[in-house]
Amino acid sequence: MNQAILPLIIATFISVVVFFWIEKKIPYLPLISALFVGVFGGLTIIFDNKVFFYMKPTIINLIFAVILIVGKIFEKSFLKLMLESNISLADEGWNILTNRWIIFFIFLALLNELVWRLFGEDLWVKFKVFGILPITFVFLILQVKLIQKFKID
Repeated sequence: MNQAILPLIIATFISVVVFFWIEKKIPYLPLISALFVGVFGGLTIIFDNKVFFYMKPTIINLIFAVILIVGKIFEKSFLKLMLESNISLADEGWNILTNRWIIFFIFLALLNELVWRLFGEDLWVKFKVFGILPITFVFLILQVKLIQKFKID
């Protein structure tokens, strides 16, 4: 896996630069992701310790959950701020959706920890590549009914 980390870092940063070149802006999530890939990938290379890379998804998911929780504490829906240009929901809908995303991010963090700690590198790589995306896609599909229920035309 160590041989794949530097190309991943480079490819991630190239994709952000290309996106900026085409769109003249960089969305927050790809930028944050590139930052974390660079930091945790760099730590993995510098210290020759894969644990940093294994924990990256855990830490990212927990940070997203904490950001949403802090928003709830201060009665500010960060999810709404990020998505309101695409989805218009009643405040109750944003609140429920935010709660679900908080739970989902924590679930992904715990699942990542379980997989890398209990099943080793090969399964973790397969989980990271072929597991997280389908799990997220199923989660998104399960939110459609909620979005339809609270959608504002």
